[in-house]
Amino acid sequence: MPRKPPIELPEVSISDDGELRHLHLGTPWIQGSMRVDAPFDIALEYVQRMMAWLLFVEPDSVPRRRAMQLGLGAGAITKFCCKRLRMHASAVELNPQVVQVCRSWFKLPPDGARLTVVLADAGAEIRKPQYLGRIDALAVDMYDDDAAAPVLDSADFYRDCRALLTDDGCMTVNLFGRSSHYEDSLARICEAFGAQAVWAFRPTREGNTVVLAQRHASRPKRALLLQRAQAVEERWGLVARKWLRTLKPVAP
Repeated sequence: MPRKPPIELPEVSISDDGELRHLHLGTPWIQGSMRVDAPFDIALEYVQRMMAWLLFVEPDSVPRRRAMQLGLGAGAITKFCCKRLRMHASAVELNPQVVQVCRSWFKLPPDGARLTVVLADAGAEIRKPQYLGRIDALAVDMYDDDAAAPVLDSADFYRDCRALLTDDGCMTVNLFGRSSHYEDSLARICEAFGAQAVWAFRPTREGNTVVLAQRHASRPKRALLLQRAQAVEERWGLVARKWLRTLKPVAP
């Protein structure tokens, strides 16, 4: 049986304006960013929105939870979960250069008690039994080098993502791309999770739309969401009350 040809992975490069450092995959498109003077904070607005799952859990429970990031980028979510939220964080990344650059230039810590980076194809890795039902916060942000469309975007993939989650777990997905179709992607997420379990932000100025999907649908009262948003702002410095103005359930 002939061997499959090796996958050609894009060259990783960085740019730096003194305040922000950006990661690129062989093109000018930004695949992740870090504030140089605050490497464990989250620099980009849409990436901050990927943390909106915090509105659906009790703040005191966060350090006992597990996070997983599919597509490492500049490692912002993984670093924030590990260093700021004090969670166990894992990331799955296909390109070894991305991991090396994150460790050398983006302050990604070495693997340890609270951090694991797996070099693998995310679509295959998340089907492994050891992850099923164990992830509380799953962040999906995987794009090709041209940032044209999500790498994995099928209903089957989103069903695999749902299977990873704990009963009160959430998946957040960044939907962005010049050739992607937001409504089609949203329909596939709703097919996998059920429309009642899906929430969506309005797009950022840059065109990133973050979608949140719960393992089991819940509709917390606005007073509780506001209380948790205030706690998120006080504890971790995210603009969570602003999220409540733009995050809405997909289904009435």
